[in-house]
Amino acid sequence: MRSIGETARDSGLGVSALRFYDRAGVLVPAWVDPASGYRWYAPEQVDEARLLVRLRRAGMPLADIRLVMAGWSGADTSLVRRLLEAHLRRLELGLAEARSEFSALRALLDHRENPMSPTPRTGTVRLSLPASALAAALDAVRFAAGEDPELPMLGGVLFDVEGDALHVVATDRYRMAVARMNVVAHTDAVGHTDAVGHEGSRAHVVVPSPLVDAMRALLTDDEPARLAVEGGRVTLEAGERQASGQCLAHDFPDYRRLVQLPPGRRVAVDVPAFRKALETGAVRAAEEREPGRSAREVSVLATVDDGTVIVCGDGDEDGSGCGSGNRVGVDRGFLLDAVAAANRDRIVLEFGAAPTAPLAVRRTDDDGTFSLLMPVRLDD
Repeated sequence: MRSIGETARDSGLGVSALRFYDRAGVLVPAWVDPASGYRWYAPEQVDEARLLVRLRRAGMPLADIRLVMAGWSGADTSLVRRLLEAHLRRLELGLAEARSEFSALRALLDHRENPMSPTPRTGTVRLSLPASALAAALDAVRFAAGEDPELPMLGGVLFDVEGDALHVVATDRYRMAVARMNVVAHTDAVGHTDAVGHEGSRAHVVVPSPLVDAMRALLTDDEPARLAVEGGRVTLEAGERQASGQCLAHDFPDYRRLVQLPPGRRVAVDVPAFRKALETGAVRAAEEREPGRSAREVSVLATVDDGTVIVCGDGDEDGSGCGSGNRVGVDRGFLLDAVAAANRDRIVLEFGAAPTAPLAVRRTDDDGTFSLLMPVRLDD
């Protein structure tokens, strides 16, 4: 007999998924300890769990999975074959419909100004910024910058100047980080002052990540740093040193739409204790995996009535505060990065009204600097 942990390890199906399929009657363990409730699986059930992994990856509905599992070992496999063929036809039809919709969307984009296409950058913007404040802003967002070559517009940090504020923003689709700081107009040696913003409007450029890192390395003291954008080139001067390079020739998504979330439940947490709970608490493997990405470790968080946040373990039930309607799963590494980037001893976690809403990681003293983490789907 194999334990549930051994079965999960050998099959690639997570412990939480094994529990889910037990409750659904799809893969019931060979024996359950009546005293502890611990699940034990027969050796041949490892192969059944591996079959489940393949069916899940193919996106087969649970009702069909149930029938496939029931008929897999039988002498007559005609039902299984028909279910597989029917599901493949559904996938092919869905792909054809998706191609048609995407063609229509591309046609719409061709007939209007495309905000994701390169835009000409003219004029000059110069800003004077406290070096320490700019360093702190970059530290708060750099971790969220994308690395996917298929999405080059996310491979840097957005510098968004509007009025007397500078927002720096980064996202890789799974998380977003935003930091806000005040700016002042810069006056050159002969007394000419450049307006903040381009031609009186919002100015924004996407600085590639390697150049962001070079800029951050210059910000070692609290002297004013001078940021200049001219055409498609950005330059940062700090003292006698300078970092300069081309901006990315892509526009950044409108992050302001993405951060307009309905109010959620805010819970203040002590960072050292919360970090320890994350690092030592239970994790589960993400059941969804993007192509080319390694499996992620997921921490499951829940808020309880006494105003605290707990990290749920695999065996926690409703009475612990970890009921299915009171939880959100997030990538543990991403959450630890966001907590570190907040750089505070206390932070605020903001939970959305639904487990599909992003989790916000906020500072207690600065509403303009925060991170958003997309939740990971939980099967149970």
